[in-house]
Amino acid sequence: MVRNGRQDRRIVVCPDGPYVVHGHVPLVYKEQVVSVYGDPLTWRTVRVIATPETYELCRCGHTQFPPFCDVSHALVEFDGTETAEPNTTAERRASHKGGPGIVVRRDCSLCTGSGFCGNRVTNVEEMVLNSQDTRVRALVMAMIERCPSGSYTYALAEGEPDVEPDLPQQVAVTVEKTADGSIVGPLWVTGGIPIERADGKFFEVRNRVTLCCCGHSKNKPLCDGAHRTPPGLRTWESCFDEH
Repeated sequence: MVRNGRQDRRIVVCPDGPYVVHGHVPLVYKEQVVSVYGDPLTWRTVRVIATPETYELCRCGHTQFPPFCDVSHALVEFDGTETAEPNTTAERRASHKGGPGIVVRRDCSLCTGSGFCGNRVTNVEEMVLNSQDTRVRALVMAMIERCPSGSYTYALAEGEPDVEPDLPQQVAVTVEKTADGSIVGPLWVTGGIPIERADGKFFEVRNRVTLCCCGHSKNKPLCDGAHRTPPGLRTWESCFDEH
């Protein structure tokens, strides 16, 4: 699935090293917009950063020039061994049946803990039970479409393909809002950019993929939410400095 993008675009996972991004893929900074209660609502683009045709993004979390690689992975002897399952989401996910007009599907292995699937009083799995209410159904769809990893997806009926948001081909450094302040989340890859594993094979091409950039995921190269707890928790404050 390549969405309105150049055919030469791809991301290569280097063994124990950075992500090499080919094909002049746009790079942006996005941050969560949250409610007064801290519930994630949507994303906003903070700024776009100019990049060359090919650039390298840090995977170990130790760079002094975030989000770009500065070869710190070699100094810290980063172990970037890939542990993510090579099979497809269709093989791993489960369906959550609710009311009419929607089928919610979830691949738990992709969850990053970004929080768009719920709020302080409910979550999509409870809400889908009331999907006969079109307002509830529309809200469930919107919440799922903002899930950066695609852990949650939805279809309009059993046996139908997922309905995916129309996202551009780009990489985003994400900033998440927590009770303890802002933290850098995963690298959010959108638009169906192929990702080549360190062994030369390709992961399933998906519209939404979240790549670990703190170095602590147990599901490398995918994010598993490790950045939200020490030692993964860090700020990368210079992400918002002009380069």
